[in-house]
Amino acid sequence: MRGRKVSQQQIARELGVSQALVSLVLNGKRENISEDTCQRIWRYANEVGYRPKGMQMDNRRAGATNVGFVLRAGLRLHTQSNFFSHVQHGLHVKLLEHGYHSLFLGAEDDLGVRALQQTLKQRHLFGVAILGQVQEKFLKAVKAAQQNIVAISISYPGLCHSVMPNELQAVELLVDHLKGLGHRRFAWIGGDKQLNYNLRRRLALATILQQRGLELSPSYSVEVESGDRLGGWQASEIMLQQIPRRNFPTAWVCGNGLLARGTVNCLTQKGWRVPADVSVVALDATRACEEEHPQITGAHADPEKMGAKAAELLLQSQSPGNESLLDVILQPQLTIRETSAAGK
Repeated sequence: MRGRKVSQQQIARELGVSQALVSLVLNGKRENISEDTCQRIWRYANEVGYRPKGMQMDNRRAGATNVGFVLRAGLRLHTQSNFFSHVQHGLHVKLLEHGYHSLFLGAEDDLGVRALQQTLKQRHLFGVAILGQVQEKFLKAVKAAQQNIVAISISYPGLCHSVMPNELQAVELLVDHLKGLGHRRFAWIGGDKQLNYNLRRRLALATILQQRGLELSPSYSVEVESGDRLGGWQASEIMLQQIPRRNFPTAWVCGNGLLARGTVNCLTQKGWRVPADVSVVALDATRACEEEHPQITGAHADPEKMGAKAAELLLQSQSPGNESLLDVILQPQLTIRETSAAGK
């Protein structure tokens, strides 16, 4: 059937099933339909070159049903409560709705460029998702072997699609929430200080505070190498050591949920009450904020929706040489939980 448009009716006839069933499966409906049936329909649709509405596929990629994903350096699949585990889930679910599968290729610091390029060529992937900030030379090496790429939580203008959260708006939501509670002295707890996202978020906080007639004092800003719970604990200890209690900031904004969890744990262990003495909030929307008490107030775009949008960009990508690169920015939501209260 290749070389001419394939209809759902033709697919149904060839497979001996109803057109209604084919339509449901090819439009992403899986409820009350067996996994084997879904895979059988999608596999055959890919083989004969069926194009769902809005999806453009070149002949080179038409038979490929796997999308590889690469984690930035320092991350691993076993990292608990990690932002990118949510992104990966959203990516996987959206791809599966269209008969595609996600395939873990490795982390940037585990992959040699030549070995990765060889893997990409051998696996015949439909596309690649980059989860987090990687070196530009690494991205270009991927692009040399695979043109259909999307970066998540980082943008590489002119090189690939990207899906980003509106971090400035997320910071604005948190600052206005805390300011409305009476807080005037703000602190910043940052991790992964070598990565762009940390700088972007700290600058966003300083910018929004300035717009509200407030400031982020350099002595109220601590950044460490690690962006996990231990990093949050370490940064909090530094803050506690360098600031007198009489001038202590009462609103702490953390770069992510893991940092915030480490911060809350440290403050509690040191005899501070959260949120009675200090309110702690996070630029985050992952399970790290709600997996234990006190649950952490946070604002961010939904990472699973970011993964789903990345999948859509890959599926809608046009043929090489005629590709429009899109930078998609998703809006955040504020979720008020147990770690923010009225300031003193």
